[in-house]
Amino acid sequence: MTVHEVDVLMIGAGPANLALAVALEECGRSGVAGGAMILEQHEDVKWQRNLMLPWARSQVSYVKDLVTLRNPRSRFSFLNFMHERGELDEFVNLGTFNPFRWQISAYLQWVADSLERVQVRYNARAVRVLPIHSESGQVLGFTVPLSDGDTILCRDLVVGGGRDAHVPEVFRGLPAERVVHSTEFSTRVAEAVGLARPGKPLRPVVVGGAQSAAEMFMALHQEAPGSSPTLLLRAIALKDYQTSKFVNELFFPSFVDEFFTMSEVARERVLAEMHLTNYGGLAAPFLEELYTMIYKQKMLGKPVSTVRGSADVVGARAEGDEIVLDVRDLKHDTVERIRCDAVFLGTGFDPRMPAMVRGLADAIGLDAISVNRQYRADLGAGAHGALYLQGVNEATHGISDSLISVLAQRSAEIAGDIVERRGTGPDEDRRRSGESVVVAV
Repeated sequence: MTVHEVDVLMIGAGPANLALAVALEECGRSGVAGGAMILEQHEDVKWQRNLMLPWARSQVSYVKDLVTLRNPRSRFSFLNFMHERGELDEFVNLGTFNPFRWQISAYLQWVADSLERVQVRYNARAVRVLPIHSESGQVLGFTVPLSDGDTILCRDLVVGGGRDAHVPEVFRGLPAERVVHSTEFSTRVAEAVGLARPGKPLRPVVVGGAQSAAEMFMALHQEAPGSSPTLLLRAIALKDYQTSKFVNELFFPSFVDEFFTMSEVARERVLAEMHLTNYGGLAAPFLEELYTMIYKQKMLGKPVSTVRGSADVVGARAEGDEIVLDVRDLKHDTVERIRCDAVFLGTGFDPRMPAMVRGLADAIGLDAISVNRQYRADLGAGAHGALYLQGVNEATHGISDSLISVLAQRSAEIAGDIVERRGTGPDEDRRRSGESVVVAV
């Protein structure tokens, strides 16, 4: 086992932490960037790794990349990425603001490869996070054991891996091999297809009414040939996102300031009103594709896939080699049994803080986790170390917190807070030379 010391440790090489890494490299304090590291549990960087479908597009403009709204001249922009790959002319000719998902993913890997001072450590999964306390109980930093046996010590910790997958209670007793969450789709879909009855196509049921559920529903037509997937959703029908230009102003980074100063009651009301701008809906062009696909199935006499609204799964059990779902029709309050081979869950994410963060809060002795405007958690008076949370602060920073839209500005705010806390003392002189400063356990 090897113990490594860094100054700033970022867990997860996703868009949030890569944007922060770039901000640290561009902040003019090379020592801060030189003492920073990103941990990535996989061997590479991928965006929405298990929904990397060839036709899936980003729903956010490429201008809202990791840097442009903070520094339009940055070499880390999406357009510079396309330019360096010799693909800019073709992309401009598409006439779109919405790249394919695989293009955004390749852009993120390019950014990770282009970092000059911030380290990226791959195949490094954080098992848990523990605080380092002073004798008087103040948080000095953090200990992060890795799955390979190494340990990282840091002063500041940034958690940017997103929320944990949500599996509704009704599905938790089913055989694990027959339940696939959207976060596992590409990895496990072949395994699920193999569960079909001999000589018969797979009978898949997809649960959920938002983008991830609909994407799995569409993809299963290619991944499970001959199948006729059923999509079950509680809403009466599939809906599109609210995307008017007036609504989109609420995703400006400047709106975070306004939202943060609202009362808790006002924040809850705004979040409820904005729900369909990000949740429970689909991109309008994709809705058209889905409807057209089912229309062609009907007109050409092919097996017809089913989208069933007002359908709530109230029971689920295994019977032999199949799954039986009890589905309540919310329009007529009747219950029907649906038999299938596998269930694909587009049920989103646990609204609570990630389990790793909750475990750290328990170890510190915090009754609740709260963050300031700069996304820094309150660790108590006199804390030397800091915990920053990215992508999980919708309640205080608005519905855009989990989206790419605010990454550039948020990274500037966190980087600025990190630098400001360093000051100009002797510790800073050591950081300028690239030497990390961590209080040993």
